[in-house]
Amino acid sequence: MQVLKVDTSEDPVASDMLLTLQIRTANEPLLPRLKSFECEEATEAFIPFIPLFFSPQTTEISISFAEDPPTVAVASMISGFPTLCPDLAHITLEGLPRDTVIIGAVSEMLLACNPGSLQTLQMDSPLTEEAREVVYKLPRLTDLWAIIQGSTSLPTVTLPNLTAVGVEFEDDLDWLRGFRGVKFDKLESVTFWSYSDPDGDFPRAFECVALAASAQNILSTFRYYTSRSWNPDYRSLLSFKQLKELEIEFSCSSGCSSTVDDDIIMNIARAMPKLEILQLGGEPCGTSTGVTVGGLFALASRCPNLTKLCIHFQASSLVDAATSAATASVVDDNPVVRKNDCALTDLVVGEAPIPEESAMTVTLVLLQIFPRILNVDYTNQEWETVAETIEHFGQIGAFIRRSGETNPSRIHLSVMTPPQQLTKDAWRKVARHDDTDLILETPATLQCNGKILSFDAKSNRVRYGRMRYRKESTNARQATVGQEQGPWAGSSYA
Repeated sequence: MQVLKVDTSEDPVASDMLLTLQIRTANEPLLPRLKSFECEEATEAFIPFIPLFFSPQTTEISISFAEDPPTVAVASMISGFPTLCPDLAHITLEGLPRDTVIIGAVSEMLLACNPGSLQTLQMDSPLTEEAREVVYKLPRLTDLWAIIQGSTSLPTVTLPNLTAVGVEFEDDLDWLRGFRGVKFDKLESVTFWSYSDPDGDFPRAFECVALAASAQNILSTFRYYTSRSWNPDYRSLLSFKQLKELEIEFSCSSGCSSTVDDDIIMNIARAMPKLEILQLGGEPCGTSTGVTVGGLFALASRCPNLTKLCIHFQASSLVDAATSAATASVVDDNPVVRKNDCALTDLVVGEAPIPEESAMTVTLVLLQIFPRILNVDYTNQEWETVAETIEHFGQIGAFIRRSGETNPSRIHLSVMTPPQQLTKDAWRKVARHDDTDLILETPATLQCNGKILSFDAKSNRVRYGRMRYRKESTNARQATVGQEQGPWAGSSYA
């Protein structure tokens, strides 16, 4: 066996069984060829037996500890890593007690490891000054997670192969000086955790360091988390044009602290066209503030790969867009892609307010902006109808795609219409087109391709039935129903 994964919270191992194994192996490793050991929720009873699984062949150790692990037992185990596993390359230790005994054990362990083999260090513990001097100069280190206590300063950093770094810090930014002047030719991901009131100028301070290190051209992930309120200056992040993930999470527990508006979103959309995940703030709160339909259109137009979005936005602006043809005037000029090419599937709305009796309108406008949307993550129950309706549309789309896979000669057509009553003759005219599948978004019944697709807006149900009339032969391959104006123009859903 070369890989072992243990989760003691789900599959606890009996201590008497481990004692028996220990005796039978006579202090030899239980698994002499084991290369990777991973343990989730290591308990007090299991911790003393973990070293039994290590061998000189083990190069990767990943352990997360259950709540309140015994300090002395954990420290003793960690201290033995270099002896049992002389060529360790990847070490991950999560849930460590914040104690001077642990700090000493982790630091001594790192000083005793082979510096030429270490590549990953993710340890939930600060280090002594002596250990920091060694760690921040490891030649092969690619992934580092550091804990900075108080005003701790870092030595001059020399990590030529670093690709990902995470830092937990308090209110002092002196540690950033250690990264100044360093060339990070491979740095792709940075993550920061702040446990005090965050400095609103942190993005600017990081930008100065990153620009000096030439990291702005290769950085693809920027994450910043704090449990406090925060009002960052997003303009300092616009230099990072290669970002695929931009996640900034802060709290609105003491009142809405989000200042994200259309201008900020449009600037980000222009600067970062490769975005796949965008989060600005925590889960949207109950304050009606933030981005309007114009900002959402800008994201859909300029960020075709965007799959997940979490920002404060005004649902009322979606309702306004459905009844006004003026939307085009606030949409970002010269979009990179058509809005129906945006890949967004997940939208987080949280507690965001939604106008009464407007669920269907909000649903349709969201589908116009993000036609691939599948999931709406909400805590405000007024969004339930929107989420369920979008889920039903996704099920219809899946049904049509499956039909196309079994009969690729058929054309797949999505009918996206404003929430207006269409005449029976209009629906029948579209339904008579051969080789066409249709999605119906209005409370009506549509007959097409031997199926009746019936959508009831009140129950949010889609029903299928058999066609009750004979189709007429035709060579038409496409059909469109709806008004070509305002936010509905040129839309499709597939």
